[in-house]
Amino acid sequence: MTTTPPPLLRPRSQPRPRPFGRALCAMVTPFTGEGLLDLDGAQRLAERLVAEGCDGLVLSGTTGESPTLTDAERSALVRAVAEAVGDRASVVAGIGTADTRHSVALALEAEKAGADGLLAVTPYYSRPPQDAVEAHFRAIADACGLPLALYDIPGRTGTRIEPETMLRLAEHPRIVAVKDCAYDLLGTQKVLARAELAYYTGCDEYVLALYAIGGAGYVSTVANVTPRHFRSIIDAFDRGETDEAARLQRLGIALTESMMASGLPGAVTTKALLGALGLPAGPVRAPLRSAGRETTDGLLTEYERLMAAT
Repeated sequence: MTTTPPPLLRPRSQPRPRPFGRALCAMVTPFTGEGLLDLDGAQRLAERLVAEGCDGLVLSGTTGESPTLTDAERSALVRAVAEAVGDRASVVAGIGTADTRHSVALALEAEKAGADGLLAVTPYYSRPPQDAVEAHFRAIADACGLPLALYDIPGRTGTRIEPETMLRLAEHPRIVAVKDCAYDLLGTQKVLARAELAYYTGCDEYVLALYAIGGAGYVSTVANVTPRHFRSIIDAFDRGETDEAARLQRLGIALTESMMASGLPGAVTTKALLGALGLPAGPVRAPLRSAGRETTDGLLTEYERLMAAT
């Protein structure tokens, strides 16, 4: 007598809060060939991403080349994308800087421009202690009426949001979510066990892993080019088809690795592939440099393999 093996993972019965939806894309910021903000391209890209399954769009983040955007460009981008997607998707504005006053000002401008939420990264370069990190985020949340997601990415900022700090910040009524790029599943589970924060993975290789242990969803860079594929992973998991969810996660690993672990920033590889597919992107801004032909061809090959397999 044969028996059917149990699924690799079991769907959770009590989904956690999802303030911005489940499937979010860390959208690139399209530029013209001259390096100017391409608002028409941004609207067309946003429309495609929402039509292909994205519940939310995160603007002016790492993939959106936020360090190179002016304050006016950030606001204009929020207005244009919010106008394009309406109430079909959440628009989350990246407002994190190394200066608390500047971040507060950007939060207020994003609210005026029509954002649905905010994403604030840990202050970088100055490497503040944990009490200062906490005060920074509280200042933003106190100043603005929008829900705030904390962006924990110590590999870029040099400073972690420690789990105990995260738990204290979770007590603030407007601090509702985390974009988790800390690569610390143990620390993440400690917070998930004790707080009602919505955890979104910002690491494409962890989409299923974090979702399966109680995460709210993902903020994906690779979803700029494959929004339906990443949505299919969590959809399969929610249907209880956990073996299928695992299979789909594994199918995307080659493209994820070529885009996110090739030694080039995700903004560079994503824009190269979007351009090759005829989608709005344009060049990256200095100090980044656009990908070469060989790199772009390799990305396109992996993309085509994934599309053929799904």
